[in-house]
Amino acid sequence: MVRTVRTTSTAAAMAAVLAAAALGLSPHQAQAAPTATSAAPSTAVSDASSELRFYDIPGSGGITLKGNVFTPAGAGAGAKYPLIVLPTSWGMPQIEYIVQAKKLADSGYVVVSYTSRGFWLSGGEIETAGPADTADVSAVIDWALATTPADAAHIGLGGVSYGAGISLLASARDPRVKAVVALSGWADLIESIYSGRTQHLQAAGLLGAAGYLTGRPGPELQQILGDFLGSKLDKEPQMIEWGKKRSAAEQVDRINANGAAIMLGNAWGDTIFPPNQYAAFFEKLTGPKRLEFRPGDHATAEGTGLLGLPNDTWTNAHRWFDRYLKGERNGVDTEAPVQIKSRSDNRYEGYADWKSVGSGGTEKVMLSDSEHVFTGVDSGANGGIVLLSSVLDQFAQAPPIASVPLLPRAFAAVWQSPRYAEERRVRGTVRVHTTLTPTKSDGTFVAYLYDVGPLGIGKLISNAPYTFHDRPAGQSFGVDLDLFSTAYDVPAGHRLAVVVDTVDPLYIEHNPTGAQLTFSSPRTDPSYVSVPLREQ
Repeated sequence: MVRTVRTTSTAAAMAAVLAAAALGLSPHQAQAAPTATSAAPSTAVSDASSELRFYDIPGSGGITLKGNVFTPAGAGAGAKYPLIVLPTSWGMPQIEYIVQAKKLADSGYVVVSYTSRGFWLSGGEIETAGPADTADVSAVIDWALATTPADAAHIGLGGVSYGAGISLLASARDPRVKAVVALSGWADLIESIYSGRTQHLQAAGLLGAAGYLTGRPGPELQQILGDFLGSKLDKEPQMIEWGKKRSAAEQVDRINANGAAIMLGNAWGDTIFPPNQYAAFFEKLTGPKRLEFRPGDHATAEGTGLLGLPNDTWTNAHRWFDRYLKGERNGVDTEAPVQIKSRSDNRYEGYADWKSVGSGGTEKVMLSDSEHVFTGVDSGANGGIVLLSSVLDQFAQAPPIASVPLLPRAFAAVWQSPRYAEERRVRGTVRVHTTLTPTKSDGTFVAYLYDVGPLGIGKLISNAPYTFHDRPAGQSFGVDLDLFSTAYDVPAGHRLAVVVDTVDPLYIEHNPTGAQLTFSSPRTDPSYVSVPLREQ
């Protein structure tokens, strides 16, 4: 039976869909649902422009994916349109992209969105962007070419977060894909949630909880998540190998060989998929490419666009598809490939490549005095709260703060620069180089860079964790740690402060009881923080 609802606006269509979703099965009930593969639509919602229909779409391995299709208005027999496939984000249902999908269809695309396997009413179990997920993308493309007026020669993929990661991986698998827009995603899963050999506790915990709440984690994911959060180091090689299989950075040669045009977008403060790994991946791409970084946290840069509000992230995504699926000469390919917005003034800056972002040279803050830190106590310096702190920075320029003079020196090492007579425009990746001597063979520390004002209040510029295991107690070793990339302007009259402590709620720490860490600066190998700057 086909149910058709006539509406006069996307908002009304959205309301109808949300109401239908509220009456649907729970994610766990969906496991027992029949896996129909009929191409017949279950619901149709249309207006004077594009038409929306809901389908059961056959995925890989015999499962059913719950999806929807927008087709351009007046699509006649024999007409063909570029195809865009949008896998949903982690924990999100198929209506996630309905506003942007309609806009794309109104401009001449067939747009297919579907709930990723294992979530909500789609069949299967959560595979975390495994081979079954990328096979689903190809299956959806096959179905769309057979069922809709989609053009096989002009196929694009896109998505936010989980949908972005799946899209990148699928572009390595399926050479039919000509363009990808990957927003707030990952290219290297290990560097995203295990950077510095440190578990990103809040990020992994949030993803795990959302997976159990909205879907059905498969046994492999359950095992990996348990080992990861349980700090089972004997399982570390298996966890890393699992992550590599789900990282587009490991398949960059295949992506380059297939030649899809890749647009990447992320936020400076993304607490789930930090920006460094996207920048490194971007540099390895050889085809048409674009990298955008903005203030915000995970998926907040494009979030307002999903609600239908003006949003330059989605505007540029549409331009990218128009250029590489329709061939429109809209100038997106002639702009500087790297486009960033500073967290301080929110204006675009264009660069030829990622290496040029810090082209104004580097300034070193010397870490000349030895510092001894007792572990196991949070000094008050920390990276904030996942999803919340960077949103406050995005909308109110209010990042996490700390009173640097009041930080307890027994639990925090502190070094400060002189006050700057002129503004310092930090751009790119700050690197910490130091010599560490532990009293135990295992340990964790977190390094922070602060902008310190006249009253001693430090605003967080960046941070990153570092963990070591099986080091000889009492033996010194060198450490090079890249902080999470950023763009931040330090006002004249302020100074930079480098703070190191051993506890941060964002991360799991591995400091044995009673351990101490000593940070020194040998004459033959001085310690410093290297700060990349924008050209004045």
